[in-house]
Amino acid sequence: MAVVTLGIAGGTGSGKTTVAREIVSRVGGDRVAYLDHDSYYHDLAHLPFEDRRQVNFDHPAAFDTALLCAQIIDLKAGLPVNKPVYSYKESARMAEVVPVKPAQLIVIEGILALENDALRALMDVRIYVDTDDDIRLMRRLRRDIADRGRTAEQVLGQYEATVRPMHIAFVLPSRRHADVIIPRGGRNLVAIEMVADALVRRLGKKEVV
Repeated sequence: MAVVTLGIAGGTGSGKTTVAREIVSRVGGDRVAYLDHDSYYHDLAHLPFEDRRQVNFDHPAAFDTALLCAQIIDLKAGLPVNKPVYSYKESARMAEVVPVKPAQLIVIEGILALENDALRALMDVRIYVDTDDDIRLMRRLRRDIADRGRTAEQVLGQYEATVRPMHIAFVLPSRRHADVIIPRGGRNLVAIEMVADALVRRLGKKEVV
């Protein structure tokens, strides 16, 4: 079985998760192993809660990318893996895991998916999702308030202190490693369909599901 590894990166709120899901739906979920980089944050359960909130979660060092790479290698070898489950409200890993079976297409999605040399070397296709900064900020604000238990003040403070500087330092420069740049995120159905169609052909299927 031919295995293709796809990396999808982009700034916070860029729409990369939407792009990833649209591609998966077109390729066929039964043919995909999905690994979101956000699940691989280092476990901070050993730190007091307030200290956890002071960690720079947008820096490459916040991620256990070595574990992610090891699990990709296992999947490519036909072995199942257990993806960690991370709680954004607690800033810690949960006891449960998500079993992920080997599949023809391995999708790795996250803001820094194209930043790490070792991780990038495991990818066959690399995508960067590019969206205007003001739209990304609005999406981040809505998401963190609704899903991650943050106040507007906390979200904006984090954005100014770490999210924006890390985007400039690490995320945006990784754009140069992309094979395909998709502007406007999940709204760019033309680009998504072109990528999905190319992947389906590469996986050996004539028509998109």
